Amino acid sequence: MENKTFMTVDEVAKEMSVSKSYAYKVVKQLNQELKQLGYLTVAGRVNTNYFHKKVCYSEPNV
Repeated sequence: MENKTFMTVDEVAKEMSVSKSYAYKVVKQLNQELKQLGYLTVAGRVNTNYFHKKVCYSEPNV
């Protein structure tokens, strides 16, 4: 995947191997979290870096 700022619902569904309807729920939840942190969000898209931070289940070795 190219280096993009936002991921679409289709991209989220593909990356997580889930249905498009579930991907919408994930995007909505992540965008709500970002709004609470004071960030602007785009409906139907989520910040790529935030998505990877929240969805990846392993932390890099520090």
